Amino acid sequence: MEQTIVSETGFRVIGIEARTSNAREMAGAGRIAQLWARFFKDNTLTRIPGRRDDAIVAVYTEYAGDQDGEYTLVIGARVGASAEVPSGMVAKVVPAGRYAVFTSGKGPVEKVVPQVWQKIWSLASSELGGPRAFVADYEVYDSRAANPRDAQVDVYLGIR
Repeated sequence: MEQTIVSETGFRVIGIEARTSNAREMAGAGRIAQLWARFFKDNTLTRIPGRRDDAIVAVYTEYAGDQDGEYTLVIGARVGASAEVPSGMVAKVVPAGRYAVFTSGKGPVEKVVPQVWQKIWSLASSELGGPRAFVADYEVYDSRAANPRDAQVDVYLGIR
């Protein structure tokens, strides 16, 4: 698993959202799988106006503290600043800042993404490149994730 540090200029995302926590997800009462299912069932990506590219972006934001608290997950796409928010969707901003970027191995998306997060949770702040900011983290599902059975995903972790 590769890791680099980048300076992000910030961007806006439009998509669908759910509020959850890691404890809820681990207990089998999670909302993430349902949100992904809804995203694909409703063809959400094609309904997002002003997309900057074809990548799906999953943003973790509005943290209630740290990784143990609740957070909001938005699954959508990068859009321009003036893109209208369709009914039933939300817009969120991923702020400019420093991000540690972790690139997953290749494999089934439902396996490689949790592996990246397990690795992130096991690392000390010094190994991440700094303490986590808990403002916004995000995953990018670009052309390397077009085949969900053999996907590669980048996870951007906000750091101070």
